[in-house]
Amino acid sequence: MSADEATRDGAATARRKPPWTATVLTIFPEMFPGHLGASLAGKALERDLWALRVLDIRDFARDKHRSVDDAPFGGGAGMVMRPDVVDAALEAAKAQGPGPAIYLSPRGRLLTQALVRELAAGPGAILLCGRYEGVDERVLEAHGVAEVSLGDYVLSGGEPAALGLMDAVVRLLPGVVGNEASPAEESFERGLLEYPHYTRPAAWRGRKVPQVLTSGHHEKVRRWRQGQAERITEERRPDLWAHYLKDRDEGEGREP
Repeated sequence: MSADEATRDGAATARRKPPWTATVLTIFPEMFPGHLGASLAGKALERDLWALRVLDIRDFARDKHRSVDDAPFGGGAGMVMRPDVVDAALEAAKAQGPGPAIYLSPRGRLLTQALVRELAAGPGAILLCGRYEGVDERVLEAHGVAEVSLGDYVLSGGEPAALGLMDAVVRLLPGVVGNEASPAEESFERGLLEYPHYTRPAAWRGRKVPQVLTSGHHEKVRRWRQGQAERITEERRPDLWAHYLKDRDEGEGREP
């Protein structure tokens, strides 16, 4: 390599944007990358299209038993993760990884596709995985930790939720999904659930593919898919349908 080529290569490396980075705090580091080490996400991880750092919260414990929890003040069942231990882990995470600190919690803000896009547009996220009855409230307040929930149900810990959040974000990163148009057609991207899909054979167990899909008429196909997405959303998710109608009406009202 010539001196000029080396200079150009070095300049290109300097200009290259650091990959989206997930920094995970957990007492079960062996759970990561989990399924994200396979398929498109796994290939993207190998290609440095995103990065994963995993910190074991027990490494920040203060005793020889590596204890991270204690009994709750006021009594009650279960244990609570200690603020001093979690604080030390968060400080270490902030020194290593970019992005907002997020605690995966059923009482948090619902993880929507809009929030996923917001996170994907940033440099990364620090994901705190709780266990037991949860994390001492004081450390969440001290670090300004945001709380995010996957839905109205309770998991055994924050790790599955963290994997779900990362899965949703990583697939939106440039170069991860081969067909860049694909994510834009999926559920929630346009405020609607996704339309039905069909492939070969054209007839299966007496059921035929809708004729419009084999017509070759792209505009008719587009209109059919739009109509199907609207029908399914109205039937299955009236809450999403109401938001969709409101946004559509407001959009039409802004047109000159």
